[in-house]
Amino acid sequence: MAAQGSKIIVQGYPRIQDETSKDYGLLDDRELAQHKSKVPAKELPALILIAIENANRKSGRAMLNVSPDADEIELAEAYDAVGRELFEYFRQYTSDPASFAFQLKGRNCRDVGAEQFRNKALQKERMNSGWRYQYLAIDCAQRTGRFKSISELGLREADFNAVLDIKKSSKPLSIYVSVKNRSNTIGGPDWPGAIQALEAYAISDKNRRGPYICIFAFVMESGGRSVKRTKEKSLRSPNTELWASDYFWPFFANYTYEEIMQTVLQVLLAHPDAEKVSLEVPNDVLRVFEYRCREYDLVDESGNFNDPAKLVSFFCKPRRGTRKLKNVKKN
Repeated sequence: MAAQGSKIIVQGYPRIQDETSKDYGLLDDRELAQHKSKVPAKELPALILIAIENANRKSGRAMLNVSPDADEIELAEAYDAVGRELFEYFRQYTSDPASFAFQLKGRNCRDVGAEQFRNKALQKERMNSGWRYQYLAIDCAQRTGRFKSISELGLREADFNAVLDIKKSSKPLSIYVSVKNRSNTIGGPDWPGAIQALEAYAISDKNRRGPYICIFAFVMESGGRSVKRTKEKSLRSPNTELWASDYFWPFFANYTYEEIMQTVLQVLLAHPDAEKVSLEVPNDVLRVFEYRCREYDLVDESGNFNDPAKLVSFFCKPRRGTRKLKNVKKN
């Protein structure tokens, strides 16, 4: 099996040798450095709040697809793209064209665009949770004394990397972790590519010394450990494991899955607004949305939806392409 042109070699990290064990062949964590400490229970809520805040900020950036150092041209292009995507969302996610057209009558398109933007943001909730627990796992792991290093990667392939000692080896083990909420986050046909991409990154990491293991972590799904196999029952990769929450959290945070979730619940009860992602919709995004509405002759001079029948026709007709904006007046 090859990963983006790199040959996959079975990694020499300690594995469970007991053939009667359900975890036969998987990582033997008894042969690794162990936890020396843990985040004190009274300090864990503060880390959870920080993780929630970091995830909320990342959600906002993800919605706009804007990098912090974007220049004016890049910002204009990003806002144009987001505005056009918002217009397509407005068109495609209408469950009842007639009812929606009726509800829109007389409403200003920019108000509707802002509302649709926030509705679209709600679909990021599951992704937001994954980021939250990724940040929390990293912060907790850094306080356990088990790991030589923990680093957030923020890559498409891997979310973070951990390095820890192997007891009977002079070389450490590098762990490349892709955080998912649940196992169904990745569709069946997508698993081979996801495994291949994660392992290709591990193979090409020039900072690594010693063996590696690739982990897909399901931070909100109970279960133990497993591997992915082909239809012929052969391993997708001998170096990739799937870790459910009740193995993942004790390994990295030195807390059980339920302990983490119970503490998160207490934080949310004490701070009920913490989860809310406050998204101010950029005026340029709404300007693009209004331009599209005018392009399809859906609004009057004031930018209000004034013809429900025309909206129904718009919702029901097949999608046609739209051109990129040029010299659209800003207001």
